[in-house]
Amino acid sequence: MQGTVDGFSYGIVTPLVAYLMACLGGALGLRCTTRSMLVARSRRPAWLALGSAAIGSGIWTMHFIAMMGFTVDGTPIHYDKPMTFASLALAIVMVGVGIFIVGSRGARGTALFTGGTITGLGIASMHYLGMAGLRLDGRLEYNTLTVAASVVIAMLAATAALWAAGQVRGVLWSVGASLVMGLAASGMHYTGMAALRVHVHGTGGPGDSPASLLAPMLVGPLAFLLLAGAVMIFGPKTVLGQPKEAPAEEKPGVPARAAVPRQIRRPAQTARRTVRRAPRTPQNH
Repeated sequence: MQGTVDGFSYGIVTPLVAYLMACLGGALGLRCTTRSMLVARSRRPAWLALGSAAIGSGIWTMHFIAMMGFTVDGTPIHYDKPMTFASLALAIVMVGVGIFIVGSRGARGTALFTGGTITGLGIASMHYLGMAGLRLDGRLEYNTLTVAASVVIAMLAATAALWAAGQVRGVLWSVGASLVMGLAASGMHYTGMAALRVHVHGTGGPGDSPASLLAPMLVGPLAFLLLAGAVMIFGPKTVLGQPKEAPAEEKPGVPARAAVPRQIRRPAQTARRTVRRAPRTPQNH
């Protein structure tokens, strides 16, 4: 028996909040990626790792906030926690590979295509692995063409977001990139959910609401995003894209300046001292 699927149990609330969380994670992660392009090479891995965690946590949080509105008539829904948190780890790792490529080689050409593709695949993989952790008295089926369309949406939007972040042109470009990254995650999610069909095996008893099941699992990623957001907000040079100037010899692609000998000023010649001679007096014979 095919179950009736409802992805909007709370109306527009869950899609809107989910999109905002994806934008928040994307904004933090892409600003970290932009920051990594402006600092010395030795500091890049730390910024890119923080960006990977922010984007991965953002899209994972977006997915499960959206899933709070997902219900199936005739069967209660549960979630396998190890599988659910494995989807978070997968998102962080795959998104990390993508932005490390762009952060180290620049947002252009082959590096942009490869990084955007891997990031988009990370978003899609997180979604379908998270759905694999869904437990209900039934069977999930997907329409192959719609699934393929959802993956393409994720790859194209992720590539566009990384390109915009790589322009390093200030806050407005970063905001636009984060909106596109949020579109990549949300667009992929709801396109993937449109491909879903649920066949219910029997009638199950009433279960807990999805919100009560998912809320405890969202506490950690939400706290991380808020903490990362506070770090970015209270670091004005990071927000404005004006990091502390690194020495020339530490910047990639900039030759070190030759040392210029300082001119030593000679002290001004002191005026000659006039020696007063005692006046000659005639000697008495």
